[in-house]
Amino acid sequence: MRWTAEQPEPKVEYAAEAEKLRLKFPGTPDLLFRDLSLRIRRGEKVLLLGPSGCGKSTLLQVLGGIIPRITEVPLKAERLSVPDSAGIVFQDPDTQFCMPYVDEELAFVLENLEVPAPRMRPLIEQALREVGLDLPDPHVAIGSLSQGMKQRLALASVLLLAPDTLLLDEPSALLDPEGRRTIWDAVRRVAGGRTVIIVEHRLEEVLDWVDRVVLFRGDGTILADGPAALIFGRYRAEMREYGIWHPEAWHEAYGAGAAPASRLAGERGERRAVGGAAASGEAALRVAAPERVDQAAVAASAGYAVDAQAPGVPAAAAGPRASAAPGEAADAARPLLQLRDFRVLRGGKAVCAAESAAVRPGDLIALTGPNGAGKSSLLLGLMGLLPHEGSCEYAGERPPGRRALRETAARHAAFVFQNPEFQFVTNRVLDEVSFTLRSEAAESGAARGSWRARWFGRSRPDGEAEAGILRRASDCLDVFGLGDYAERHPYLLSLGQKRRLSVASAIVSDKPLLLLDEPTFGQDARNAFAILDLCERLRASGHAVLMITHEMEIAERLATQIWRIEDGRLASIEQTGRSRADGLRLSKEVRP
Repeated sequence: MRWTAEQPEPKVEYAAEAEKLRLKFPGTPDLLFRDLSLRIRRGEKVLLLGPSGCGKSTLLQVLGGIIPRITEVPLKAERLSVPDSAGIVFQDPDTQFCMPYVDEELAFVLENLEVPAPRMRPLIEQALREVGLDLPDPHVAIGSLSQGMKQRLALASVLLLAPDTLLLDEPSALLDPEGRRTIWDAVRRVAGGRTVIIVEHRLEEVLDWVDRVVLFRGDGTILADGPAALIFGRYRAEMREYGIWHPEAWHEAYGAGAAPASRLAGERGERRAVGGAAASGEAALRVAAPERVDQAAVAASAGYAVDAQAPGVPAAAAGPRASAAPGEAADAARPLLQLRDFRVLRGGKAVCAAESAAVRPGDLIALTGPNGAGKSSLLLGLMGLLPHEGSCEYAGERPPGRRALRETAARHAAFVFQNPEFQFVTNRVLDEVSFTLRSEAAESGAARGSWRARWFGRSRPDGEAEAGILRRASDCLDVFGLGDYAERHPYLLSLGQKRRLSVASAIVSDKPLLLLDEPTFGQDARNAFAILDLCERLRASGHAVLMITHEMEIAERLATQIWRIEDGRLASIEQTGRSRADGLRLSKEVRP
């Protein structure tokens, strides 16, 4: 229809506007946004897409009025308008809870809406059902929930508000595939005519219903803005250049890789139910054996974001050894970790049990299962951070109690928490990585001082040793794309950057076993593949990786085994068809 002077074009109403926005965080040298302009129409569904650290979460908080109303950040704009009624789900769910219990958190929302107490219980139960948070009694401590369950609760609290505008910052990043579908189905049901602004790396659940995609470069400038089909059709090369997720990212990085699950039925493979024979009637996931890559090819390709000779990477990660020295074969056959009738306890009750399992050199094990099944509890138990029963052996060493297990695990394994902030102990990014190296130097006698000074990194090696530590830590930060943030406080990083810092701090120690709790969540494609490439190099060099993940692409393409946790027990171990002796399987992407 053409509009004439007699039929003036109706006025467009905007839910949020920013015109020539300039923003700079205190203590940082550069502007995050330089004259950025963006308008969101009322009722529009918009995806903000870009590499990690480009400012998507910050922009979401600006458009939602969090910045600068609540969080004071210096900014200027010729025009800035925010919704009158908005609800935001933060990237880290722990940052938005006000009450200690689930029902109290949701009741707090309803109290602000002046809902009478007798009407609250059914509304709370309905909100929990909407997001798939199945709790026998909602009066449960929020701190006892898994991070994925917390994400569901955060969304439930926002949906109860029934705001005109929803701002969602990766609301499904920590959820299993079924949980992601449940969350996005709930969002779609309530979206209706509401405005929805989304930051998300996982695209499969949102691309078919967003009206518009705003594509960002790494420096926070807008590269493109338009319908999803146009953006993903016209800007594929730029998305690859900036390391942005797109529908073909996994295929482009690893090729055909594993057969899709729908094609696995009837193919050769084995799924061993723990404590029994191979499960009947179920074909195991099977990964096509990767081609072997010789050392020269590895050095030439340099992977995606990790150079085989990068000085910040443990020496073992540079590639597989050409041959084993005499006597090493027996060591390679000995498990790095052996579990027998192992149970992890919370409040005196078993929350995760493993009857029999082993991790050997060259393993890359994907630990999978639904949210709340006990995956994170298992890793905490393996590190002696939760009470346990049964046998947990590291390299044949069986510690007699929890304290002994904690000390033994610290010698043999490096651990990355699900929440990266749980393991930060310094005020500077560079110190966070060098802390690990200083602690090891202190234990070996290179640094002297009280245990308290050694533990908190206040007793530093002298001279050449300290210079070597700082050099190695700096190189490691460069490998993980954090070199420019060396002087920044860890808490001022984006969530994806915090995750990379936590992984860097663990990997720099060069322990034989790496325990990772969802290391790729919140990462763009470039950094996710960089982390996976480094894990693959470690695996091929004789280390082992036990990784919690909800990304089945990782399990299908890279894992040697898939451990499935269900209802608080290790229910099955699947052999993927990939050998521990297989050569490196690196992503094909390279830095531009």
